[in-house]
Amino acid sequence: MYKPLAIMLVLLAGCSAPDTPQQPSVDLLAVPAGAQAVGPRLAGGGGQPLVLSWMEPDETGTTLWYSTFVDEAWSGPRAVVSGKNMFVNWADMPAVTALSEDHWVAHWLEMAGPLTYSYHVVMAQSFDGGLSWSEPVKPHTDDTPTEHGFVSVYPIDGKVAAIWLDGRKTGNDSGDPATSGMTLRGAVIDADNALHHEQEIDDLICDCCQTDVAVTDAGPVTVYRDRTVDEIRDIYVARLIDGRWQPGVPLNNDNWQIAGCPVNGPAITARGAELAAAWFSVPSQGPAVQLRFSGDGAATFDPAIKLATDGALGHVDVVMLSDGSAVVSWLQASAGGHGSLVLRRVTRDGTLGPTLPIANGAPARSVPQMALAGDELVLVWTEAQDETKRIVSARVPIDSVPSN
Repeated sequence: MYKPLAIMLVLLAGCSAPDTPQQPSVDLLAVPAGAQAVGPRLAGGGGQPLVLSWMEPDETGTTLWYSTFVDEAWSGPRAVVSGKNMFVNWADMPAVTALSEDHWVAHWLEMAGPLTYSYHVVMAQSFDGGLSWSEPVKPHTDDTPTEHGFVSVYPIDGKVAAIWLDGRKTGNDSGDPATSGMTLRGAVIDADNALHHEQEIDDLICDCCQTDVAVTDAGPVTVYRDRTVDEIRDIYVARLIDGRWQPGVPLNNDNWQIAGCPVNGPAITARGAELAAAWFSVPSQGPAVQLRFSGDGAATFDPAIKLATDGALGHVDVVMLSDGSAVVSWLQASAGGHGSLVLRRVTRDGTLGPTLPIANGAPARSVPQMALAGDELVLVWTEAQDETKRIVSARVPIDSVPSN
């Protein structure tokens, strides 16, 4: 199952002028995934076990695998579940998430009908660090043969909670987005797989953009791409207060009007009461990767900071460092229809570090991800080379990503 890595890094010249940013140290990591592996996803880090998961289809079905980051390397793979009816998609990825050392949760997607995008979310829990798994359960109570996916999970009061895109209304042929559009819902699952607090968070959102959740001292916060009946698809933020998700509000009024889903979700990270949210949009002045900080658990936000404009493709991720700065990753357009994976560090006062290239060959139809492991950033992305794709991972020391 182990395969040699073959990637093309975009490296700056070894000898540079004093005012040229130093290329970060990029150390490749062997990934224990087969040649057919798709849908890599990072979960955890920042004090919790860091887990990489992926899917591998073969002639008998699809298997959800995972590996843990131990001693600066990916461990040997372990299987969670295999099945013939697993939904496999580059944008809507399953995940194995360590909520603590022992309490883990896995989620994946299973087909629910003959239509391509008719599938349900399925979840299982482990209470021995991923060695064994409970019987699976759906976090949603409807059985409609519609899309349910783009899941984010988080811990709450010793239980696992999730939010997801829920298409139970999309079977309505009214043609009115207000009555037949995608919704955002959430629920809590206890140790016995009983469901609690299932709630509709937003009654009309974008159809297929990733969601994200961060847990602050003030409670969980989610970011997602909203949708209006006039096809404005800006990023919204919602807070969980006293066990109920509050109505979402715009993270920024970009007024991106697009009559279709851009498949380009936001990312959020938190430390205590501080958080940072990153996103991609195309306002009237052109594409942009932006970031906003909050110091009070998303009750208020600092002004938006632009990290990239021309050539930005999005597919962002973000981590917050111990000094309060954030590192954002995204794809930037490059030759051949691919994207270059880049990083940029930003401080809360808006000081921007240089945009640092990490790798070339990451196709636009991929979702690079990043997590914090000690004093290093661990990244994973999908590389395209010679008409083949493979999962690639690397580690980058934080001190090689300057803040100015």
